[in-house]
Amino acid sequence: MKNARHATTFAITCLFAIGTIPQARAFVVNIIPTSTQAQIYLRVGDGAFNGTYSGGGTPAASATITRVSVSVPATAVGNAAAQAMTSNATQATSFYDGYAFCNLPAQVYIGGYNRGGLLGAGGNGMLTVTAPTNLTNAGGNTIPFSQISWISSGNGDTGAQPFPSGAFTGGTQTLASFPVNTWRESCHTFSYANANMVAAGTYNGQVTYTLSVP
Repeated sequence: MKNARHATTFAITCLFAIGTIPQARAFVVNIIPTSTQAQIYLRVGDGAFNGTYSGGGTPAASATITRVSVSVPATAVGNAAAQAMTSNATQATSFYDGYAFCNLPAQVYIGGYNRGGLLGAGGNGMLTVTAPTNLTNAGGNTIPFSQISWISSGNGDTGAQPFPSGAFTGGTQTLASFPVNTWRESCHTFSYANANMVAAGTYNGQVTYTLSVP
């Protein structure tokens, strides 16, 4: 089995003031095998690529972990008003053709390709994400990861996205199938539901996206 993994961290900072009691057409491209070996590539947030795929470029490894975060004002903690999250990503363009596909810092790019071999190697894949049950702060307090959801879109897109809108469930969940010989990409806009009254602090958790092909 081939696996490509990319991690993203999430942080929610709940701020408390002293003395205050807080109350398009989706982008999917068919690609052609170029060698006998199957190859998969996945990028979440910032990544690495030599040139662009459509220009004959090749993928490169990247250890970058994109961070998505939000600071909730003291007066808004737990009031069930969803809070928009932003990322520290610096790359908004697609490695397929260099098009400015996402809008920073509000969106996180998720995309890549699953390319089979000339002699039939490879096959259809699956994109999954694994998240812990909770985000946790230094004091051991928790926020359910299910409080974080996302809307899927992309500049110039209409219609259903290849990696659709959803929410984390804790554990490993399937985001979408990834058919062989396709390049697929979406931009995810994350938000925090802010449904619980929680203690002050910075709550952290890391999720890992995995593209797998049997």
